[in-house]
Amino acid sequence: MAKGNRKIVSLIIFVLLVASLIYLTVFSYNKRGKEEIRMITITGNNLLPEKSYLEFTQLNEQISYSDLTLHGIKNRFEKHPYIIRAEVKSDGRGSVEVFLKEKIIYAMVVGNSDPYFITADFQVIPIFPNTRFPDLPVISNVKFREKLNAMNFVKDEDIVQAFRIIDAAKTTDLEISRKLAEINLRNGGDVILTFSGINAPVIFGRGNEAKKMLYLNILWERMKEQKPFFENTEYLDLRFSNEIYVGKKDIIGL
Repeated sequence: MAKGNRKIVSLIIFVLLVASLIYLTVFSYNKRGKEEIRMITITGNNLLPEKSYLEFTQLNEQISYSDLTLHGIKNRFEKHPYIIRAEVKSDGRGSVEVFLKEKIIYAMVVGNSDPYFITADFQVIPIFPNTRFPDLPVISNVKFREKLNAMNFVKDEDIVQAFRIIDAAKTTDLEISRKLAEINLRNGGDVILTFSGINAPVIFGRGNEAKKMLYLNILWERMKEQKPFFENTEYLDLRFSNEIYVGKKDIIGL
């Protein structure tokens, strides 16, 4: 009996040791798998400062880092209307870096209420406080088929027309592109452009965007060289083939 008891005791001790080893292994694994996050930093943010992104994701205070996972952080950032994709990387010591890829903003568009951004793929997104505005033209008086709503995609004929003008300006001259201030689509009428470097409005019309922008670039250079001649200009009209009409007594043929 004594020998049998010793075997039972040995077996119990062995089982307890195995159970302890399993517990310690699982505990240690869970502890490693759930990293204690102490700091989150952001790179790739051009439209908003880091603080604004952290406030949107509710990660602006370290107390909110408890129970966080890297996947959870990624999901929070990708819910922001400015973000296409977020990549999250940990150094294994509590420091997490978030790499943001922001949407390409093409212009601001004015509807019946608040202005919105419109992206390169025609998505309308809200404009957040503290946004760093790049040099963007304003698209106004658009003939929309439906009411303008944030996060919708709009590819109405007027918007496509405005994008063609923006593309033509970018292709022709970077200075013209940067100074393009407004594209007034006049609810389907002849388009009128406003430039920050030209005091007169430009009646652009519709169609032949690249050709017209090239003519405007040539005239722009002349205006810089011959400022007195263009001082009393009231408007510029590009609706006629191979000519730019200057809104005063003179006609300049190209």
